[in-house]
Amino acid sequence: MARAVKRKEHPLSMRLPETDIAIIDRAASLRGRSRTDFVREAAVRAAEDVLMETSPIRMSSAGFKAFLTALSGPAKPVAEMVDLLRRRAPWETSGSKAKG
Repeated sequence: MARAVKRKEHPLSMRLPETDIAIIDRAASLRGRSRTDFVREAAVRAAEDVLMETSPIRMSSAGFKAFLTALSGPAKPVAEMVDLLRRRAPWETSGSKAKG
């Protein structure tokens, strides 16, 4: 007797305006991806963002107290951020002068 095989993929059908398809195809092409891969990745990323925004963060009472202590304490400089903020932006370098 043949055993049923569970499908690991499920089809998803969408109706989109031609202009949306053109934009998606152009972006997918620039990334070297198929339309399906591009749309799947974008949809999953958007779904993960929504879930992260709406998921409650749970922690123990001791963990919450430590969190509040860290927030209420004085700010400590992060060496990498200090270095980054001291650098000139690429458009501020002497080699590039804005016309005006």
